[in-house]
Amino acid sequence: MKKDIQPENYRPVVFKDLSNGDMFISRSTVNTKDTIEIDGETLPLVKLEISSSSHPFFTGKSKMVDTAGRVDKFMSRYGNRKK
Repeated sequence: MKKDIQPENYRPVVFKDLSNGDMFISRSTVNTKDTIEIDGETLPLVKLEISSSSHPFFTGKSKMVDTAGRVDKFMSRYGNRKK
């Protein structure tokens, strides 16, 4: 294995799910400007749009997505190209 290719700056980082407010701490090398104080310790903060605590696959809850008219829009735009 090659020497000195692994990053040396692993540190605890807080990941916050913006959709439900859940936070978890993990070790990472990600760079971020935001910080948060947890248990008297200031840690870097990474904001996530979605995580396993809010993703429908992991929660078992499905969100209703408005898809009405997409097929009709496609057919009106491209129609039957075999003509």
